[in-house]
This record gives sequence, structure tokens and C-alpha cells, in this order.
Amino acid sequence: MSLFLGVIESCFWAGPVDGHRVRSSVRTKKAAPEFISGFDLQTKVSRVAKDNRTNIMSQLKDQSAAPSSRRTFIKQAAAVTAVTGTGRIIKTPVYGQNQAPSTGRVIGANDRINVGFVGVGNQGFNTHVRQIKNNDTKHNVQATAACDVFSEYRDRAQEFMGIKSGNVYNDHRKLLERRDIDAVVIATVDHWHAPVAIESMEAGKHVLIEKPMTRYLSEGFDVYDTCKRTKRVMQIGAVFCLEKKWHKAAQLVRDGMIGPLVLGQSSYCRNSPKGEWNYTINPKLTDASVDWKRWLGSTGTRPFNADHFFRWRKYNQYCCGILGDLLAHKIHPLMIASGNPEFPNRVACLGTKEITTDRDVPDNTQVLANFPSGYTLMVVGSTVNEQGLPEMLRGHHGTLYFGGDKVDLKPETPFGDEIDPESFSGLKPSGADFFAEHADWFDVIRNGGETKGNIDLSMRAQVVISLAEMSERMSLTLLFDEKSRKITTGTGQEVQPLNYPA
Repeated sequence: MSLFLGVIESCFWAGPVDGHRVRSSVRTKKAAPEFISGFDLQTKVSRVAKDNRTNIMSQLKDQSAAPSSRRTFIKQAAAVTAVTGTGRIIKTPVYGQNQAPSTGRVIGANDRINVGFVGVGNQGFNTHVRQIKNNDTKHNVQATAACDVFSEYRDRAQEFMGIKSGNVYNDHRKLLERRDIDAVVIATVDHWHAPVAIESMEAGKHVLIEKPMTRYLSEGFDVYDTCKRTKRVMQIGAVFCLEKKWHKAAQLVRDGMIGPLVLGQSSYCRNSPKGEWNYTINPKLTDASVDWKRWLGSTGTRPFNADHFFRWRKYNQYCCGILGDLLAHKIHPLMIASGNPEFPNRVACLGTKEITTDRDVPDNTQVLANFPSGYTLMVVGSTVNEQGLPEMLRGHHGTLYFGGDKVDLKPETPFGDEIDPESFSGLKPSGADFFAEHADWFDVIRNGGETKGNIDLSMRAQVVISLAEMSERMSLTLLFDEKSRKITTGTGQEVQPLNYPA
């Protein structure tokens, strides 16, 4: 623990690390779209970069430029550097590319979308069924069908949605057979995310997957490859991806406002005296009211256990704890804010569980992730102390501070002559806006484009989460190769990702 705190201290005080290759230098007046993903820029990068470099080089040759033009010139140079730094193209193998998935219904801009729900427990019901049903007219959607292995959850969803008994299922495959269902919300236990998502997309359905995207890394790439091949719309249920402040930060980074990126930091900390995730056990859950074997899925065979059913986030078989449930909410936004989400190339994680010992997963954890551009992400999570870190994005030339619906830009002292402090407020949506999350998903289904929690972002975040879990459980710093998808130690020894029991 002391070693990791020393690393954190050096990140706070040592300043930028030499040799970081990142885009941008300083501020530019050139306007950028309100939200453009790094991936959308790739088709435009080469032509823009070439033209701008030519202009900048001609200015470099002009030794008679007036001193007053220095700031303007530096800002233009920064814009070129920022844009050219976003041109990474990820090429990865595609599995199952010879399969012929269902194309699904073609949905027009004014067509109603029929939504099915797989997993209607507390998260699935309160966050998705209730929110979507209550706003069905605004979204122009219909809550059509529901599926869960627990009869109590099925009955509750049926009553609230106002649907007939024939529209609720114990087996999600029956729901997916329905050709009238266009989109599926997946809010099951984590180990069912991948199979339900893959089968949904193969059946032509668009998917919203609760975070984390999958339980393990290999099935994450299966979801990724299926999404790319079927061209279905995917939204990750990490709601803070919708906050406008992160997309504003991405624009500022791409515009060169804070220079080369150094460190993004955030935290998700709680203090739960009775133990996080120790939810009340519903006495109506019995081995007769739940399909226990189906709930277990790929995790192995074990006797019926109500504690495991309701408090599954405590156990490694089903969840990675703080990393997947809490820190996923912080990892995705910090990757958005970078302006060009990347796969990590190195991840380290520490964790302890000295206070709440009734679980497999840590109650205190810290993650460091490095990216090829030189950007580093640091997130801290706790369920035994609620004091977190201030949210900020540190650049070599300036720093972005986040709070509520606001972003403040402050220059670093050596660059005060080149960068003006600025404040951007009223950035909406802000907070846990599930209406915005659903609206974004439905809008892209109808009109095309990319959701704020799209598959490219989600896969990159999943690699961070999965490698962090492996790092903590194996006491290793792990390296990742995005082309081969291989994980190795610093000595080059390959490490197989965690997976379900054989």
C-alpha cells in the first residue's frame, strides 16, 4: 500500500513525465463540434493535418513575424498537433464474421421502438423499466416484454408494464425470438451480460448493457466483435458518459487548450458500516421461485444460496466488486475526456478487504492505467471511507477541474501568457440522468451515429477494468497489446485472462 501511495504522491507533485507523446500544445481559437468522438475524426485527420502543417511550416520560415503574433502562432500549431494525435486506427480480429445475423427491423425517425427487458431486479426495474415506461410517450417507445429467473421480479414487471402473462419470460431466448422487439435492455447479473448481448445482436436487436459490459475480458471482445459485425447500436449503462462536461473537456483537449495530457483522476467512495451490497434478502426467494441453475449460468454448480442471489457483487464468481460496479462510472468519463479513448498498455491495481471480511472483493481499491499517448488514468474506490479525490484532468500547459455541470480551465504557471483561464458552466445533462441515457440510445437507433457510451469506448474501458481485477488478484502489473489482445507481465510472460471454470 505504501508503494502505491508513493506512486500517487509522485503523480501529484512530480510534474509531467519526459517523453510523453501526446497531441496539442496550447489553446486555439478554431471552433470544434460540441461532441466528436476520436473515432469520427479518423477519416478527416490526414487531409486536415497536411494542410495545417503546410501553413505552420510557412510561418516558421518567416523570421520577421511581429512579437504580438506569437500567441496566435502557438495556438495554430497546437491545433495541428491536437488533431494529428487523434488519428489512431484500431484493427482487431473479427470472430464469427461468416455468420449471417438477423438484420432486424429498419426503424425510421418517427417509428415507435419496441423494448424488451432482460433482468428486471432492482437495477433493471427501477433504472430501466420504470424510467422507460414512465417516459414512453416522450421517447416514442413501448415497453413490450420482460424476462427474469425470479418469479417475483417477473410479476412486478408485468404489473407495472401493463402487459399480459405471455409477454414475460424465464428464458431470454424466448423473448429474443420475437420479431416485434427492436431493442433489449440487459440488466442481469454480470456473468449473463455477454451471452444475452451477443444473442440479442445476432437476433437483430439493439442493446443497452449495464456496466460493466461483461464479467471477463475474452467475452468482452466477443461482444465487441459481434457488435461490429452486426452493426447493432450499443449503449453502456455507465450513465455519467452522458454528462456534457466530459465531452466539453474532450473538445478542449482536442483544441489544444491544456497541452499534452498528463493525468486524469477521479474516485467513487462510500462508507457502508453494514457492508456494501448487503441488500435485504427477500423471503419470497426460494429454490422453487427462482431458476437457480439458469441464474448460475457459466459460473459453475453450487447449492441454492439467497445471499449469493441478492448480494452477488461481493463474490468473484459473479462480479469484480468496486471496479465493475462503482469505478466503471469514473473510468468511462475520464477516457471520454481524453478526447481520443485508447486501449491501455499498462494497468496496475491494489486492493484490501480488512474492514468488511464477508466477501471476496476488496472494500478499498486504487487503479493506475497508462495509455500509448502517455495519458495516465488514476481512480480510487472505497466502500469503507467516503472521502474521494477531486476530479481533474491535468495537462502539461493547463488543468481542467470538474464539478457538477461545470468545467474550469486554469493554466499552469509557465504557460500563463499563452492560455487564458476560462469557466464553462450550465453543461447539461449533468448527474445520473437516465432519461438522457435512454434518449441517446433511442436517437442513435433511429438516426444513426454513435451513442455516448458506444462499443469502442466500452471495450477500451472493459480492458482497464478486467486488467485491474487481474492485477489486484494476481499481484501483477499487466501489459496489454491491442493488436494481438495478449496480456503479459513486464518480463514478457504471457498471462491468460481470468475466465469461468472449465
